[in-house]
Amino acid sequence: MALGRDRAGRVAGGGTRPVAGGARADGGRGGALRLILTTDAVGGVWTYTRDLADALGAAGVDVLVALMGPVPAGLDHAALALVDTGLPLDWLAADEAAVRDAAAALARLARERGADLVQIHSPALACADFAVPVVALIHSCVASWWEAVKDGPLPVDLAWRAALVAEGLRRSILAVAPSHAFAAAVERCYGVLPQVVHNGRSPLPLPSGLPRSDTVLTAGRLGDEGKNVTTLDRAAAFLSVPLEAAGSLREPHGGGVTLDHAVALGRLSDDALAAKLAARPVFASAALYEPFGLAVLEAAQAGCALLLADTPVFRELWDGAATFVPACDAAAFAEAAERLLQDPQERDRLGAAARARAARFTPRATAAAMLGHYRSVIGADARVAA
Repeated sequence: MALGRDRAGRVAGGGTRPVAGGARADGGRGGALRLILTTDAVGGVWTYTRDLADALGAAGVDVLVALMGPVPAGLDHAALALVDTGLPLDWLAADEAAVRDAAAALARLARERGADLVQIHSPALACADFAVPVVALIHSCVASWWEAVKDGPLPVDLAWRAALVAEGLRRSILAVAPSHAFAAAVERCYGVLPQVVHNGRSPLPLPSGLPRSDTVLTAGRLGDEGKNVTTLDRAAAFLSVPLEAAGSLREPHGGGVTLDHAVALGRLSDDALAAKLAARPVFASAALYEPFGLAVLEAAQAGCALLLADTPVFRELWDGAATFVPACDAAAFAEAAERLLQDPQERDRLGAAARARAARFTPRATAAAMLGHYRSVIGADARVAA
């Protein structure tokens, strides 16, 4: 469905949206840009937001993080200016009205805090009358998830959510996706080609002196069917070494997966995950749906050899620095993992290549690209720190 946008993701003929009170698009008050970043704490969006907020703050942006949805115990947000809104996430909300109410509450928050710009982590949450420009990050969406994981038309409970994403893209001044391959999927689903800004990640502090682990590791929000951890679970039955799975196997809405052969580690703290990665196991992801893949990036930063599903996103990001196999071929994953485990030189070569490639994907680079978009949205005389 066409949304009247050009291929850069901007509203065709739209320009910037008016700011309340007749102020200039840059806010007109002098001082730092006041930005609200919305986020959730369920998956990788939280990690992205935390790193981006730190990098933007270092660049002189006044960032307020608006947290939505369930909050896991022990969530680390001490370094952030944060408000826990208690608002529902669009993909967990009971109905359309709940999403629209959440969007309206975010618009009120932006007015109350005197924000110059709002960066929404899901376009559906732009479905309200914001008095300032809204940049829509599309980290994932139900329509592209369904396209990658399922067959047939969207069920009713997902169709209305996809319609809200379409409306939110239309209301936003700019759409941004974390990879070109995922941007193409967004265009197929909604007729919008977002701008692309790759995600960045601050490397986990790794303990030193650990011997290399002859194991296979996967990590992420494993209860999501799109992560396809069941293929790795089947592969584990053929392996001569353990395949460990770090991450929740249950989803907030009640879905999830059960592992029969892989070793379930549960959700790990950053320190515990760093200890696993520091031993440089073979890191595997069989994800059918992964708009970027921060867990893969963390493994690459640690120098792990990557064993990945042969998907457009992973090829875009890691071609030449990983081993690729068909996403649903458990035997191929097992065979490729065994080859790497038995060939230390190739494993070292791939680990070094992955670490070198990972150096491209930093929060500083992400922040610099987003600052460029903020300037284009707010105006040539925007108060964004250089």
